[in-house]
Amino acid sequence: MTQPSHKALVPFVSVDNMMRLIHHIGIEPMLRELAGYIEEDFKRWELFDKTPRVASHSDVGVIELMPTSDGEAYGFKYVNGHPKNTREGLQTVTAFGLLADVHTGYPVLLTEMTILTAMRTAAMSALAARYLAPRDARVMAMIGNGAQSEFQCLAFHALCGVETVRLYDTDPAATAKTARNLAKTALSVVPCTSPEEAIEGAQIITTCTADKQYATILTDNMVGSGVHINAIGGDCPGKTELAPAILKRSDIFVEYPEQTRIEGEIQQMPADHPVTELWQVITGQAKGRRDARAITLFDSVGFAIEDFSALRYIRDRIKGTDMFEPLDMLADPDDPRDLFGMVQRAKV
Repeated sequence: MTQPSHKALVPFVSVDNMMRLIHHIGIEPMLRELAGYIEEDFKRWELFDKTPRVASHSDVGVIELMPTSDGEAYGFKYVNGHPKNTREGLQTVTAFGLLADVHTGYPVLLTEMTILTAMRTAAMSALAARYLAPRDARVMAMIGNGAQSEFQCLAFHALCGVETVRLYDTDPAATAKTARNLAKTALSVVPCTSPEEAIEGAQIITTCTADKQYATILTDNMVGSGVHINAIGGDCPGKTELAPAILKRSDIFVEYPEQTRIEGEIQQMPADHPVTELWQVITGQAKGRRDARAITLFDSVGFAIEDFSALRYIRDRIKGTDMFEPLDMLADPDDPRDLFGMVQRAKV
């Protein structure tokens, strides 16, 4: 059997190689580098194709495609969200992604994105907080201690200087898991038994819960002035975490309004409720935090450009390493017009 040509091979980053890459770079340095790539792409926001993700909803979850292009490269992510999966020993979220050359249409990278999505989500949260949170914020409440929580905590330490995380989850075992995983980091970790206890003294409040339902993780009376809320759990129609009264008191920042109004916290508000796009803050076209008493809210649902940034980062970072496998993915006949002949010649 003939060996595939170099044109047939696409770099593939498996779960094992993604973990190797993270440890090779270091978790916090990689979070900072990912945030840098996202920031670069947000600064050229207007170059990108932008569309809300294509979602297929069911009674138990959602499957989504998240595509975009900057005119030179095209990327997409396949991702699911099935909260019931953990009861079956499965991940709530799994993902993979692809990056391609616009000029040929040929893929240049295929990679796992379950772990990478956790990394880029955390990097995005902390990047937004760098522009929106109080400058002296050193304490964060982490409400929802599932698979994303440790990444969030480490990102806020790496990018924002958070020193203490106060943990709460309705499942004490989840809080114990997160506390155990963070025990050997530079963070001071405080397990809490209620959301009210978790937000005591916190200048940043991150909510990251999984249930696909309208929920009130934070009530209006729990949120005082001068805090930054990083709301990342509400990410599909019918799923929210914050009381509407909080939204009315907050300066709200979003990735892409057309998507966030369908999936984010602001689905609870009128269609014309004012929001600011985060890319405008990053480019200096809009103001972030107004003053020390303002409540800022990053209503984050995740957007395709962030995944594009992560794919671009991985493409660059695996060059010159052995942290990928060449995958025989593309047919490469000697004559581009003779695909059938290639198939026939492979016959034993």
